[in-house]
Amino acid sequence: MFLLCAVSTVDVDAVLGRTASLPCDVTPDTNEDRVYMVLWFRKNGGKPIYSFDVRGRSFSKALQWSDPGAFGPRAYFATIARPASLTLSSVQLDDEGVYRCRVDFKNSPTRNFQIRLIVIVPPHQMLLYDKSGADVSGVVGPLEEGAALVLVCEVRGGRPEPIVSWLVNGTVVPKNIGVKTDTHVVVNRLEIQEIGREDLNTTFKCRASNTLLVPPQEKTVRLEMNLLPISVTLLDRPQQLLASSVTTLRCVAKGSRPPAQISWYKDNRGFGKDKVSEHFNETWSMSTLIFKSIPMDNGAIIKCVAVNPALTGKAIDDQFQLNVVYSPLVTLTLGSTLNPHDIKEGDDVYFECNVKSNPREHRISWYHNDMPVTQNMTSDAPVCSDTSPQVVGAALDEALHVRCSVHADPSDVTFLWQFNNSGESFNVSPARFGTINGSTSELRYTPASERDYGALTCRGTNVVGRQMQPCIFQIVPAARPSPPRNCSVLTSNDSNWIEDTFKDEIEDYVIIRCVTGFDGGLPQLVVLESLDPDTGIVKFNITANETNGIAMFLIPVGLLWVNDAALRLTVFSRNDKGDSERIMLNALAYQDPERRTDGNHSLMAGVSRAAFWTVILTVVLCTVTAAITGLFLRRKRNSSQTKQHSSQLRLNSGDGQYVVAFTLKPPKQTQPDILNPPPDSESSSNGKCKLEVAVKNETLLINDEWAMSEHNSLKASHDHDPLHPILSSPKMSVSSKLPVTMNTMTLSKRGHLIAEDLPGPESCV
Repeated sequence: MFLLCAVSTVDVDAVLGRTASLPCDVTPDTNEDRVYMVLWFRKNGGKPIYSFDVRGRSFSKALQWSDPGAFGPRAYFATIARPASLTLSSVQLDDEGVYRCRVDFKNSPTRNFQIRLIVIVPPHQMLLYDKSGADVSGVVGPLEEGAALVLVCEVRGGRPEPIVSWLVNGTVVPKNIGVKTDTHVVVNRLEIQEIGREDLNTTFKCRASNTLLVPPQEKTVRLEMNLLPISVTLLDRPQQLLASSVTTLRCVAKGSRPPAQISWYKDNRGFGKDKVSEHFNETWSMSTLIFKSIPMDNGAIIKCVAVNPALTGKAIDDQFQLNVVYSPLVTLTLGSTLNPHDIKEGDDVYFECNVKSNPREHRISWYHNDMPVTQNMTSDAPVCSDTSPQVVGAALDEALHVRCSVHADPSDVTFLWQFNNSGESFNVSPARFGTINGSTSELRYTPASERDYGALTCRGTNVVGRQMQPCIFQIVPAARPSPPRNCSVLTSNDSNWIEDTFKDEIEDYVIIRCVTGFDGGLPQLVVLESLDPDTGIVKFNITANETNGIAMFLIPVGLLWVNDAALRLTVFSRNDKGDSERIMLNALAYQDPERRTDGNHSLMAGVSRAAFWTVILTVVLCTVTAAITGLFLRRKRNSSQTKQHSSQLRLNSGDGQYVVAFTLKPPKQTQPDILNPPPDSESSSNGKCKLEVAVKNETLLINDEWAMSEHNSLKASHDHDPLHPILSSPKMSVSSKLPVTMNTMTLSKRGHLIAEDLPGPESCV
């Protein structure tokens, strides 16, 4: 009888039908000891069911025996493994139980090991079905966006009871939803209340497992969905089409599943399939329309509509309006109120000319037997009563009241206003204009952006007919004008372009000639004002209209003086928006003012005015930039004199002697150059001016290298720039010559003249 000691029990799991290993350590405690026999018992049975006998033989040739009523040939004791184990193949449910292994050694005490064999039965069936009970295999759906998804996983069999779980895109759902357990049946229900577009192609996997010895059972399904298109776009929309030309339009729809079907419509009338071709993939559909436009298509709406063929109740579209350009289509009919069979000689008749065109017709002409028909102003359709077109200047956000007056008989006129610029043309809403009387309409118009500048047209209609030529109001950006520039000073004797007949009438006058600046978008006037140098009070002003970009002022020399002081002259431009900056002109002053008159003689007596002003202008024009060190004057004695700030020029003739004194001052920032620079490129490039002054035969001559070119330049300008009306009189005319030889000088006195505030070195730039 054996004495059994209490031993611990080792649990061993085995899967039904697979192999189990029951461990039993047969290693002796010492190297001198050895195993004699290994015996296996079931539970507390007294008889072994398996033996491993090494007595009297080598370990490798041990005798093994298995009870046919227990394991039979399914058992084998493997000693190579550590620890050794009884390997049992094709595990059966009856094999489950507690086993004991007894190991007898030659010297060591007997050992006993207790093993509990647990037989695991995997689940034998897994079913997937939807909420209606229909089996689901591979794919679930297609479902619509926003629908609810219900998947049921049913697992049958299994010991112990299997764990059933759901994985969404490989991630385990945190908890089981609607788990139901029945005898040998486990059910797990997965519910999603509302699926979205992002759930397309999501994978749902049901997994059942009750052991780690074998892989779990799994079934996977993919979610298929029907999706509406999310966008539809007309590509390459043409700005305009030419009538009778072939046009290709493309429409792309994205986001539909299955691919969207695209249909084309023109004013809700479909196009034939022969004009449409389609291409698509899983993410987009593209349809191409080829058609030929006709004049009647102008203004038609082209629409492409995308719809999912599985969701026909919902569609999206994109559209645009056709702008078809075509030549005028004219229809001429007798007046609608006339009876063609009741017209006799002397009756009034009228005709109706219906014109359709894009762009709108520019002019309509009438002909009778190929001869132009003129309008009858006494009984006719409306015509403009004012000059057209008219220019109306306006700043942004400036409110305008534009009046359109027409002559019409009868005078009961209905008006139509239109706006047109380079990019668009449209009718003005009747709410923005009204009729003051039967033949005058007033439009309230406020330009809010640059696009609001363009042409406003007004056209009237009465019972006789429609106004043929509209009244045009050109709305332009308006602002204050720019100041005049390049002002030059002349005297009456300086110019041969004034007829000799009228020279006596403008003796002792100064002529100022200015080039007008930008008019600000509106007609402008050029104004010259004279200011008292001490008080700044305006003594007089002169207004000149712009004529071909030139403004001329004729000023009596006597007006330039107040209390022996020279007035300061300013010029500026003016339009309806205001005045430009004022430009100060350099006034002419005389040193020793008491000598500027000689009894009843004129201010310029004693020295030829032409000679005086020519010398002054020449001195000014010969002033150069910092590189110029003085004025070169070549006289008969070849003497020269140079001063940095002031110089004198002495002239002798007979018993008279005259000295011209001039002062050079640096230019001011705001002071314009009142003299035109000499056009001679050579003198400009050298930075020098050459002057020869001589008195010969009582005539002052100028031999200047730039005089002739300046003469030609001024001559050309005078040929094209007529004198402003302020210089005009019934006896006055304009010539085109500039003198080179000056008038005879009467040098009987010694006068001392000075030119003040003349421009600085910039004059010869």
